[in-house]
Amino acid sequence: MKNWFNFSFVSFIAILFLSSCSNNSSNTTTTTVSENEDSTEETLTLVANGEDFIRQGFISKDGWRIDFNHAYVTLNEVIAYQTDPPFNAESDEMINASESIILVDEAITIDLAQGDENASPIIVAEAIAPTGVYNAISWKLINDAQSNSSIVLDGIAVKNGETINFVLNLPIPLEYQCGEFVGDERKGVLEAGKDAQLETTFHFDHIFGDGEATPEDEINVGAIGFQPLAQLSNNGELNIDLATMKAQLSPEDYEKLEKNLQSLGHVGEGHCRLVS
Repeated sequence: MKNWFNFSFVSFIAILFLSSCSNNSSNTTTTTVSENEDSTEETLTLVANGEDFIRQGFISKDGWRIDFNHAYVTLNEVIAYQTDPPFNAESDEMINASESIILVDEAITIDLAQGDENASPIIVAEAIAPTGVYNAISWKLINDAQSNSSIVLDGIAVKNGETINFVLNLPIPLEYQCGEFVGDERKGVLEAGKDAQLETTFHFDHIFGDGEATPEDEINVGAIGFQPLAQLSNNGELNIDLATMKAQLSPEDYEKLEKNLQSLGHVGEGHCRLVS
């Protein structure tokens, strides 16, 4: 009788123990599921935009109709930041980030002229990122291994019946730090359950000017235009690199071209700081 009592008691304790383990296991599983459902990470997409000047063509400040077959840029080391207070690219302050996400860590070449005249900006990269407001971005233009240029512009220029097929090879490494995107729609706001975009924008009208603006407009006063390059063409062909331009352009025109290239990088209409 005593042995039967001991056996029953031990069995009872074992049943309690197993029941307790089962309940604990169930609670742990529920917690894990709950944590996954409460995730605060979403997809942050980087796009590159050459704007309508690249997709639709335009008239330069000196009357050349310019259309692009290709507009290649090579990006690297693109980093998005959450900053508070917001980073101001036109000040001397440094980027002080509470959060940073690497969007591009290997060189990638994008054709900004890809697609038709109504094409959306080119998707460059995507990353899973913590939610929040990404109100600053830094990025580099580097020389592509194949073309040895950070920018290659391939197009056709026409004026008064003259046609010039051109390829401009521009090996000029540049690094930018930019604040928040400025445009019709705010970008960089990554919320739970929603994706967001950041944009690197290229203002090629800074090089060629804008025939729809007045000659006194700032965009035209500072731009080199196309005529100085047209004068370097031969039998309707112009395939030239930056070193040749420096040797053959006037010092004034080459200085303009350098400044035009340095000011290419924007975030929409927002300005960027040239780091190098």
